[in-house]
Amino acid sequence: MDFALNNEQREWQQKARRFAEEQIRPISLARDRIADPAATWDWDIIKKGSQLGFRTLGVPKEWGGPGADLVTQCVVMAELARGDSAISKAFSQNWKWSQLMAVICTKDQQARFLKPFLADDTYMLGGARTEPNVGSDHRMTPNNDPKTGFRLKAERDGDFWILNGEKTFIANGSVGKLFFVSARTDFSKPVTEGSTEFIVPTDTPGFRIGKKFNKAGWRFYQNAELIFENARIPHANIVGEVNGGWKARTSDPSQFNDLELAANAVGVCDTSVENATAYAKTQLKGGRALAEQQRVQLKLAEMHMLTESLRAYIMRTAWERDLACAGDKVQAASANAGLVMVFSQEVIQRVTALGRAIYAIGGGAEHGAMHASADKLERDAFIWTHLAGDSLSRIKTIKKVLR
Repeated sequence: MDFALNNEQREWQQKARRFAEEQIRPISLARDRIADPAATWDWDIIKKGSQLGFRTLGVPKEWGGPGADLVTQCVVMAELARGDSAISKAFSQNWKWSQLMAVICTKDQQARFLKPFLADDTYMLGGARTEPNVGSDHRMTPNNDPKTGFRLKAERDGDFWILNGEKTFIANGSVGKLFFVSARTDFSKPVTEGSTEFIVPTDTPGFRIGKKFNKAGWRFYQNAELIFENARIPHANIVGEVNGGWKARTSDPSQFNDLELAANAVGVCDTSVENATAYAKTQLKGGRALAEQQRVQLKLAEMHMLTESLRAYIMRTAWERDLACAGDKVQAASANAGLVMVFSQEVIQRVTALGRAIYAIGGGAEHGAMHASADKLERDAFIWTHLAGDSLSRIKTIKKVLR
């Protein structure tokens, strides 16, 4: 079994590594320190990355995109995350929705939305499910109770649907130009049977952006409220069928959502290991480098082992998902993508905590920039508790294993 990267994958890896080192890393701490959450965003870095293909990486070649496979996408995500996890996520957030657009949307929808996305370096995408009173239970509603799940209401009015309600903490919320929005079209059924997926451009009448959220981690990445006040959405903007929203959102055999977080995590771990190792080699305590202390050596060893274990698991799983996308039914049934996502939460938080502990052992105000980087990495890692490591994520994954 050969997991060596091919020439094209290596080219993408090197391109992403150079961009992370030369463009992303130099601005990372400065963007993180900006107090106003709406001001942490930087269109310049997005435009530069877009021109290199990082915004459209997941779009198939027949539509004019790079058409990168999942192994390539994971490699690029990890490399970009070495520069800044949140900036990496800002780019990869577009991949899953543009892939969905290319695979499941109608030709008319692709012409109206995918072509403009490819042509505009500032065209960002997002998906909207979470609401003020509905969090993770939209993924696994209790006993399929129609009273649970998201409540954004959609009512038909001729060739339009009228949407009322709000979504919250939505990715790319304040910078997106188009969102895939989940709404209830039949409240007598659970969300798995009574919801519909709508394509909603930000210039839709009755739709507006609400507040931007001030977060401890991933500060570059924009999360915001989406407000719908009699928003008029054309029937032609439905993805799939009426009441078929759940199927539309879960039909992607790549399981990209799970892999996306895991690949991003390994990039954060790489930076944590790199920084902690450099610090341990150069910081003196008692006249000797920290790296000579056994307790520091043990921490560095654990950081390396966990990071490489996660990387190996990610690459194997991405390879499996590529086979599944090509029609391999055995790999299509694998639960590894969900498992690697959950594992990534354990790894990223342990590795960044160990890195922080090494700085605590060494002290030294002269290494202030390194301390600030360790602090940021640990704050960014907290995000995984919500996205990858909560109880519902684990239960959902183990249920697939138990089938």
